[in-house]
Amino acid sequence: MKPNESSKTEITFEDFKAEVLNDYKIAVTSRECSLLGRREVLTGKAKFGIFGDGKEVPQIAWAKAFENGDFRSGYYRDQTFMMAIGELTIEQFFAGLYANTDINEEPMSAGRQMGGHFATHSLDDNGEWVDLTAQKNSSADISPTAGQMPRLLGLAQASKIYRHVEGIDDSKFSKKGKEVAWGTIGNASTSEGLFFETINAAGVLQVPMVISIWDDEYGISVHAKHQTTKENISEILKGFQRDEHGDGYEIMRVNGWNYPELIDVYQRAGQVARKEHVPVMIHVQELTQPQGHSTSGSHERYKSEERLNWETEHDCNLKMREWMVANSIATDEELAELEKQIKKSVRDGKKAAWKAFINPINHELKEILSLLDNLANSSANGAFISKLRNDLASMDEALRKDILAYARKALRFVVSESSSAKTELQNWINAYFEKIQPKYSSHLHSTSKYSALHQKEVSPVYDDNKSLVDGRIVLRDNFEALFSKYPEALIFGEDAGKIGDVNQGLEGLQEKFGPLRVADTGIREATILGQGIGMAMRGLRPIAEIQYLDYLMYALQIMSDDLATLQYRTKGKQKAPLIVRTRGHRLEGIWHAGSQMGGIINLIRGIHVLVPRNMTKAAGFYNTLLESDDPALIVECLNGYRLKEKLPSNLGEFKTPIGVVETLKEGDDITLVSYGSTLRLVEQAAKELLEVGIDAEVIDVQSLLPFDINHDIVKSVAKTNRLLVIDEDVKGGASAYILNEIMNTQNAFQHLDSQPKTVTAKEHRPAYGTDGDYFSKPSIEDIFEVVYGIMHEANPSDFPKLR
Repeated sequence: MKPNESSKTEITFEDFKAEVLNDYKIAVTSRECSLLGRREVLTGKAKFGIFGDGKEVPQIAWAKAFENGDFRSGYYRDQTFMMAIGELTIEQFFAGLYANTDINEEPMSAGRQMGGHFATHSLDDNGEWVDLTAQKNSSADISPTAGQMPRLLGLAQASKIYRHVEGIDDSKFSKKGKEVAWGTIGNASTSEGLFFETINAAGVLQVPMVISIWDDEYGISVHAKHQTTKENISEILKGFQRDEHGDGYEIMRVNGWNYPELIDVYQRAGQVARKEHVPVMIHVQELTQPQGHSTSGSHERYKSEERLNWETEHDCNLKMREWMVANSIATDEELAELEKQIKKSVRDGKKAAWKAFINPINHELKEILSLLDNLANSSANGAFISKLRNDLASMDEALRKDILAYARKALRFVVSESSSAKTELQNWINAYFEKIQPKYSSHLHSTSKYSALHQKEVSPVYDDNKSLVDGRIVLRDNFEALFSKYPEALIFGEDAGKIGDVNQGLEGLQEKFGPLRVADTGIREATILGQGIGMAMRGLRPIAEIQYLDYLMYALQIMSDDLATLQYRTKGKQKAPLIVRTRGHRLEGIWHAGSQMGGIINLIRGIHVLVPRNMTKAAGFYNTLLESDDPALIVECLNGYRLKEKLPSNLGEFKTPIGVVETLKEGDDITLVSYGSTLRLVEQAAKELLEVGIDAEVIDVQSLLPFDINHDIVKSVAKTNRLLVIDEDVKGGASAYILNEIMNTQNAFQHLDSQPKTVTAKEHRPAYGTDGDYFSKPSIEDIFEVVYGIMHEANPSDFPKLR
């Protein structure tokens, strides 16, 4: 369904008519898909529908300006655009609606996202980059309102980096930075902070970004008068218009039903962004939404009769049709016949998509019905099993959930029996899980040869010079080695550039590598993350710096909904190997305490969470990650930059393994598990415990996600028979996660002679000052006394009660 590749200079009137007719065909096809898609939801074949009806004509115009190498970062109403660039067929549209798990049938997400969420494939089946410059690209959508905006910024910034930074191998990623990043958003969603943050950042950075604002005057049922000052987003943003006084945006307005004007506006917008690297905002007004917001409700409930009549008259497809007839491009009869053919094509495509979806399931259904027949014939409870079998067979459209649920229930009737039919059913269920579960659960992390878990440890090497340096020097010199080794690597954040970050871990690097590779940003954490995601999706290796761990909260939604899910929601067809750098642990005061780990590790599954105890370990993690293709968060110890460490001689080469714990002190009486800055308190407590005859083993977790992949902690517990987890997070936070991993994943409970315990921070955030830290977070004395209490309970004669 690609538009005609007509010359952009001179074409005949017949060629022009053919192109317009093809555009109209795409628009009508998209509309028919929306109409029929809604019916599929209401009849129960699909779960939910949200469609792009009413936005067809402007998306046709947009597609004409969209070139190979360009990227889309849109929202869930861009189906016409995807059809127009040849990346969405009728069958694929319905495959998405039905949640087909076959990536070949449903290439957007293999059924993992609801319909309307679109993506192209940036990676081949081995996780290797394809040539992004040879195709039209769409970054994978997310549902959260305005969540696509931060990533859009990074997709655009990548072109600026490729245009101005020398030495990068851009062969698969850019043609001299001429690519444009195109974003879309609904007018109501411009009320979100992520929209305003991104708009400001793009104006500052001057990147080739075009944002289309689809304005149909509503946000679900809420009118624009409740959404936007002056009910007009381009009006209130006109101060961003570039002029003789400074850089800014080109701001354009156009009615969404005016086909020729839309084409002109989008061509001009693309040229400005592509050639001048100036961001452009297109406010597409007077749009409609014929079926309302989604299948969850009807817009007749909240729109007046007058508004509904206006929408009927100003429907963009209808207005394009009227323009075509008025300009002798086609007659009413010709268009009616075309529309009739399109309706049939959409119905046929829908049927084909349903058949492709249901046939494999029907085959599985036949298998289980046969097994249940065999089980019923061999069981004393055959009557009950036959009823289960018949209930399943009588379902109109059984799904995999039904097949497996009935198969598992059948086993309950033969729990005390022994037969070949029972064994066959058990084996079938186990094999079914093994075959089907990956369709819904695979690719949370990279499965390529570049996976971080495939990187082998390389130990730091030290020369004969035993002098010590500040920990920040280890980081700084290692970053210098990395930026020399990887031209595509860059780092950016608040105070990261000119002053070399607040702790001088980047001291002098901007002078050496330039302000594009070691860059300052504004105070805007969400778009710092977005810059990193977008640039990583285009082959660069960004390190996004969030100044303190507490500030990660501003970017957590983007990390959780976008970065962490990217490989999963594309079933391994897109990746963004972004490294997020921050610092935390044990700083004093409510807003700089760095103790949100429990929330972080449960919200960003899909991102590695690394908690090195010193800067050498941190540097090793950076080295590991730059040879891998997984995203990660590294939390440096804030109070460790001035602590002394030896400076390795193999900077940029030594690697800290991910998911591997380290035993810092061996012992026989109890296993102490911790990480980060608190680990230093644990080590001191262990020394003091030795003075009273308690020999503790101390283990550094190093990596929270993934956690102890070799199960070394349970080996320690098997030796000591006691366990204490020490964490500066609140009760039930990271300590509960660690304890669950040790108890339930590693099954350490079977080795315990004492109750496993945790030492954590108080439930409130830490009070300011040294005393505030002492009374808010675990202290050496807290650790000592809890360990002593465990030993007292086990052997009160040797360890009398302390207090």
